[in-house]
Amino acid sequence: MTQVDVRIYEVGPRDGLQNERAAIGVDAKLQFIDLLADAGLREIEATSLVSPTAIPQLADADELLARLNRRPGVRYPVLVPNARGLERAVAAGAEAICVFTAASETFSRHNLGMSISESLAAFAPVLAHAGEAGWWTRGYLSTAFGCPYEGPVAEAAVVSVAERLLAAGVDELSIGDTIGVAGPSDVRRVVRALNGAGIGQDRLAMHFHDTRGTAVANVSAALDLGIRCFDSSTGGTGGCPYAPGAAGNLATEDLVYLLDREGLRHGVDLDGVLAAAAFISDTLGRPLASKVGQAGGWPA
Repeated sequence: MTQVDVRIYEVGPRDGLQNERAAIGVDAKLQFIDLLADAGLREIEATSLVSPTAIPQLADADELLARLNRRPGVRYPVLVPNARGLERAVAAGAEAICVFTAASETFSRHNLGMSISESLAAFAPVLAHAGEAGWWTRGYLSTAFGCPYEGPVAEAAVVSVAERLLAAGVDELSIGDTIGVAGPSDVRRVVRALNGAGIGQDRLAMHFHDTRGTAVANVSAALDLGIRCFDSSTGGTGGCPYAPGAAGNLATEDLVYLLDREGLRHGVDLDGVLAAAAFISDTLGRPLASKVGQAGGWPA
């Protein structure tokens, strides 16, 4: 396996597509995932096992997982919100799962329909089973930098939920700038607070949205702090429906270009990512939002 300095965790097939209104066929989703693997991505979040009525775009999750071309050395996590999702994950042969909560109570109630404590209770049996089965697990902690309802979120709130997620058994925490409000100083503030609570960089990933154009700057700040895992979405798709004017997730092609310029190994081919980005752009019928998607790599 290629040695890497930075892990790129691809969220395009799940987080990137889940809010798209026009239906995307399962064949296109599978082709997208194959193109991402062709590009060298080794962690590709495939789908979400939530209620089809909650996220209609991912109603085909069971079919997608049954037909997924699982390549050796590639991890295909799925989002599992509750016991019903767990049943579907077991039936699909999942080996890596994610759970989801928030650092702000109001966002949790709007987005999940339950409090933070209730969300933790809902996926406690999921993590318990995952531990027994030897599955890799990840916990998403959204609104770590700001909430669309409560405004700024205190570091203490982020640390408290992070500690509860780790105690519940997650292997990795993804710290999310859900509405894209953070700047580098916020990244330093939150990461240092987590470190101060004894949560090391090896347990942390960063999930930046590019709503206000700061995602790449925030990656640079996190790299300086020793963070070595970043979530991104090829084509810059996704974003939070609660963030006005949301421009999408950090684009994988923008992240790859930055890491290449900084001389950091990650095992992902930029041209391959751009091919996958062009495919999903064509599928969605709109131009790419990413800077590198528009300009290409350099030297050409």
